[in-house]
Amino acid sequence: MILSTALLIRERGARATSIDDVLIHSGAPRGSVYHHFPGGREQLLREATDYAGAYVAGKLEQAFEDGPLAAVDRLFDEYAASLEATGHRAGCPIVAVAVEATEDGHDLRDEAARAFDRWRSIFRSALQDAGVGEGRADGLALLVISSFEGALILSRAYGDSSPLESARAEVLDRVGSELAKGAST
Repeated sequence: MILSTALLIRERGARATSIDDVLIHSGAPRGSVYHHFPGGREQLLREATDYAGAYVAGKLEQAFEDGPLAAVDRLFDEYAASLEATGHRAGCPIVAVAVEATEDGHDLRDEAARAFDRWRSIFRSALQDAGVGEGRADGLALLVISSFEGALILSRAYGDSSPLESARAEVLDRVGSELAKGAST
């Protein structure tokens, strides 16, 4: 149910993802929602957001074993493939949650911020390990995440992956340049 919720959020957003939609998508019986998620829909949305954030973090940590450029490239690859497979409907569930402030109930932006902070920390650490200075590594980590997420949004809006591909090229160039500077010092 958590995975189904995350997948639905990335296409529909959190507000438009209902318990009924999750049950249909996951094939889970109705009683299991309240058994596993006594906090109801809000708990399910929080856990799906945490899951999505941890999923990407795990992918990043694994990709960084081959270096920062490979990690950036794999991040863009995974989401480009997802965009293509869904007709440019599937974005990042963390962004979907981040932009949906609620007037009633739990505000999921805190979970989104934690996910972004975790990704930023992973990027920052890997860049520092590759020789980029601490302050520069943090700025570059923020640039990678914001460029990626912004390009993903534009690709969905345009129904075309070219914004994501353009951002990939620019980010790879920028990260490569910073890594070269770090290696030469």
